[in-house]
Amino acid sequence: MDTLNAHISSVKKGERNFENAFQSVARMILENGFEKVTVNGKTTYDFNIFRNGKKHIVGMFDEINSFVSYVKDASEGGSSMEMAYVLVGEPGNGKTFFVDFLCNKYREFLTQKRNGKYTFRFKNLDRLGTYGQIKAIESQTYEDPMVLAMNLFPENGRNREYLAATYGFSDKELEKIYENYRPLGACSGYIWNDIRKYADDDIDTMLDFVEVLPVPLVESLGTITGKYPAKDKITSSAVDLIGEESIQRLLHITDTNNPYRFDLRRGALARVAGGGIHFTDEIYKNKKDLVQIYLGVIQNREIELDGFKWPIDTLVIATSNNSEFNQFVSEKEEAPIVDRCRICNVSHNTNYRLQTELTRYAIGSETKTTLARENLHQDPNLNHAASVAVVLTRLPRTEKLTPVEIMKLAAGEVAGEKSIKTLSEVIDSLNQVPDVTRRFGQKGLGQRNLGRAIQLMVESSETNEGQCMFAYDFFRAVERVILDYVSDANDRVKYLEDIKIAKGLYRERIMTEMFNAYMDEPLAIRKDVLNYVNMIIGIDAENLGQDLMWKYKDPQSGELRAIKIDERFINSVEKRLGLETSEQREMFRTSLRKIYGQKISVDPNYDFMDNFELVKAVTDVRLKSDIAGAGSLVGALANRSNEENQKLYNRIIDTMLSKLNYCQTCAQKTIEYFCTQDDEM
Repeated sequence: MDTLNAHISSVKKGERNFENAFQSVARMILENGFEKVTVNGKTTYDFNIFRNGKKHIVGMFDEINSFVSYVKDASEGGSSMEMAYVLVGEPGNGKTFFVDFLCNKYREFLTQKRNGKYTFRFKNLDRLGTYGQIKAIESQTYEDPMVLAMNLFPENGRNREYLAATYGFSDKELEKIYENYRPLGACSGYIWNDIRKYADDDIDTMLDFVEVLPVPLVESLGTITGKYPAKDKITSSAVDLIGEESIQRLLHITDTNNPYRFDLRRGALARVAGGGIHFTDEIYKNKKDLVQIYLGVIQNREIELDGFKWPIDTLVIATSNNSEFNQFVSEKEEAPIVDRCRICNVSHNTNYRLQTELTRYAIGSETKTTLARENLHQDPNLNHAASVAVVLTRLPRTEKLTPVEIMKLAAGEVAGEKSIKTLSEVIDSLNQVPDVTRRFGQKGLGQRNLGRAIQLMVESSETNEGQCMFAYDFFRAVERVILDYVSDANDRVKYLEDIKIAKGLYRERIMTEMFNAYMDEPLAIRKDVLNYVNMIIGIDAENLGQDLMWKYKDPQSGELRAIKIDERFINSVEKRLGLETSEQREMFRTSLRKIYGQKISVDPNYDFMDNFELVKAVTDVRLKSDIAGAGSLVGALANRSNEENQKLYNRIIDTMLSKLNYCQTCAQKTIEYFCTQDDEM
């Protein structure tokens, strides 16, 4: 325990901080640094604190930027100080996860010695004679000791003089401290007044009644970060938020005017009032009287009970789903509440590459087992297939771009001739629509639906019998989820169409995987794609000899390499791409050279594997033209009646098991699927 003198001296030396909740949260975020990133064609900021930890936040760039802007404005005394931050969106898009993550980071931040929050307690109260057996009273709202320091005397000027004379605060330092001035809460002010009378206004005697202690950071106590979930109309009460009169205290306190007879800690707000974060889940589901309490708390930052007031220092964050929010807004008499909220419309993640991390969260980090407790293998294509499928459902239909083009551009990849500018125009036009649910990324299958689909997969007999989560089974599971859980008929039709597209993309991936397995090389297609790109760059080189050998510097290793220009291979690939005329071929080559110039300078490891059309063309050429056998690889694998085809099948299975992370079940099922003509695009 510290004395008030010791605490004020520590603040003066900079060993402890006196700042409000907004300033603490803003400092926590900004001290961790940020980077500039491009998302959907626009430059934005990526704050490092949200990307740290085993299970960190993925995506949500716009939402995080909006929140940081809100907190920073509030920390600088802007209008955001009188607002709550409300995340509105569809279920399962990460709203609650974002707030929980922020609260956990804030608790970690406050455990550092310099950042700790402190409060004060009045002791030896039995000397006063009006508090019965109550000997010590802690500030009910966890007021900072510096708030008491600014209210030691009734006169404001005398307080400033005392702090300057006793602790050596300069005018500039006092000005900064007084930016966060607030009066003592009703009970602290009343007790301090009793102490003043008892000590006959002698400040040294008065300070003997005060001790400083840290605010407890035990999460289960609901201090510093507290959550209030919306309850039904019968069980919810204002008491849950602001507390009530305590009969136990009335047995001790003789003075019925003493506001300490109210137990504020019974409510959720007082426990986070000392520079904490109050999280109210589904705020608009609460009944009217609770929402009215929030109006006062948000605007005035104080708890009011029977005319008594307790100023609080709290950041209020809330969540709401679209339907509840729209219903609330439609009730015009509730406009003042919405006016006091900074609304952030949370969209689903639309970057399929980032979605792979979220899909990993849904699958789980622990090794899954069958019902017989045997380890369950995960198909190496499962995460990609699931991520592509759910992201496609979140993308809108537009005449300017196909769903696959939108998906690729949203992930920062190449989409043929279409540029990121086209996607920006589509997003901007959609975001002008008054109906929020029709904006970019607002509708689609959320994380919970993804989790349900994976649960259906794991519980199926095929998965348990084969001891493997086969990627293609995910599509059946997600179709069942769409039929069972998506209520809107139009959405259902769209989502099922999106799953068809995802199956087509899965087939393209399997074609590539099978070629890699045939070549006994995990990166065989990647090498062929890069060979094609290097050939079309070298074909016009001045130093190209008659032997068509071209030397170039490998951007990845920095070594000098030589490649033979194979015009037959180039022409075959371009024919597969549908480039018939020399003008079309030259335009395509020019676009690839341009991409090469832009990408390689930034990322030497860029490999063109995000260009689905090019990868498909190269795969088709190598699979269907270069591979002899029983007509083709498909024919050889489908018809294993002769010894040579059986050997080829066994060799491919061995490669898939040893080099490509397949198990016996998913290797066989993948080959079976490859031999069919299902889902060809």
